[in-house]
Amino acid sequence: MSTAKQEQTGTQADIFQKCYDFREAADAREHGIYPYFRPIEEYRGGRVVAEGRELIMAGSNNYLGLSLDPRVRQAAQAAIDGYGASCSGSRFMNGTLNIHEELEERLAGFVGKESALCFTTGYQTNLGAISALVGRGEHVITDKLNHASIMDGIFLTQGMNHRVGVHRYKHNNMEQLEEVLAGIPTDEPKLIVTDGVFSMEGDIAKLPSLRELADRYGARIYLDEAHSIGVVGETGRGSLEHYHDTDLAEVVMCTFSKSFGSIGGFVAGTHEVVDYIQHFARSLIFSASMPPANIAAVMKSLEIIEEEPERVTRLQQIATKMLDGFSRIGYDVGTSETAVIPLIIGNNEKTFALWQYFYERGVYVNPVISPAVPPNRSLIRTSYMAIHDDADLDRILEVAEEGGRKLGII
Repeated sequence: MSTAKQEQTGTQADIFQKCYDFREAADAREHGIYPYFRPIEEYRGGRVVAEGRELIMAGSNNYLGLSLDPRVRQAAQAAIDGYGASCSGSRFMNGTLNIHEELEERLAGFVGKESALCFTTGYQTNLGAISALVGRGEHVITDKLNHASIMDGIFLTQGMNHRVGVHRYKHNNMEQLEEVLAGIPTDEPKLIVTDGVFSMEGDIAKLPSLRELADRYGARIYLDEAHSIGVVGETGRGSLEHYHDTDLAEVVMCTFSKSFGSIGGFVAGTHEVVDYIQHFARSLIFSASMPPANIAAVMKSLEIIEEEPERVTRLQQIATKMLDGFSRIGYDVGTSETAVIPLIIGNNEKTFALWQYFYERGVYVNPVISPAVPPNRSLIRTSYMAIHDDADLDRILEVAEEGGRKLGII
C-alpha cells in the first residue's frame, strides 16, 4: 500500500485515518500561533536564540544553570574520551560502568538513603520503579496532579496486573487521602506516590501529613523529587530537606534533566528495595544504559551543588521576587511557592495569545493546556534559573503586565 494519504472505501478502515483528520496543529501553524517544538539555536546563559532572535528564557527546568557550566561540559567531554559515546547495552547485561556505581553511591548519600539506581531517563525511572514495586492485590494511591510519568508507571502496573488497586485523591488534600486509605483493607499493601514539588503548580507536597497518614494506615511513600532537588531545601536536597526529615519517604526518585543539567534519573531507598527494583524494572532491563557523558555531567553537577549552595539560595531569592511581582501585577499564581510559577488563565485562546505576546517581545515561556493540566485551568508555565539577572527578571514582569492588561487577563 502506498504511504500517501489513503481514503476509506466501503467497509475498509485505515488505522492512519485519525492522523489525516488531525488538523489542530496544522491550523495553528498556518495562523502563526503554534507554540511547540520551536528549535533553539543557541544558549547564552539566561537567554536563548530562537528563529534568529535572542529571548529571555523563562521556561527552562535548568534550575541551577548547570547544563551550561564549563566544568560540567568538560566532565562530559572527558567521559567520552575515556568510555566512548555509549555503553551499547542495558544495565542488566554489559551496560554498567564503574562510574554508574560511583554516581549511585554519591546520590544515595546526597538524599540520605542506603542505595541508589540510575535509569536512562527520569520518565523510565518512574515507569520502571513504580511498576516493579506495585503488584497483584496491592494498591497505589496518587495525587491527581502528579506528573504524567508517575501516572504512566501506574498504568503500566495496571496493564501487567489487572488486580492492582489504583486510587486518586485531590491535589494535596489530606482529608480525601485519609478517606482513600481508610477504605483499603488493612492487610493489603499500599504505596502513596507524590511529587515533592508539583511541576505545573509549583507548590510542595504536605509530606509531614502524608507521613502521619501513611504510618497510621500501614502505607509506604514514593517521592518524586524531579522539581525539588536544587530548588527547595537549604542546600537544594529537595523537599525532604525542606521539612528537615529524610525519613518522610521510603523511596526517593529524581531526574537529571532539571537541576543536574543532564539527562537520566535515579531511585533511592534501602538496599533491599533498590535491589528488587534493579531486577524487576522493565524500563531498566530492556533499555540501553545512561551514556558516559551524561553520568559524568551529573557527577560534576552534584559536586557543584554540594560545594556552591549559593546557587540554590539565589534561585530561591528569584522565586520570591517573581512570585511577589506577578501577584502584585494581578496574576493568579495559584499555590506556587517555588521557582515554578504558573500564570493561571483558564482560557485556551487567551493562554495562547499571552504566550504569543511574550514571544514577540523576547520572552520564552510555555503555554500549557489540558490534558497536561485540568480542563479550564490552562496556564503559562514560567520557571527560573539561578543564572538569571535582575534586569531580565524585571523585563519579564514588565511584559507580563503589559500583555495581561492588553488581553484583559489582569
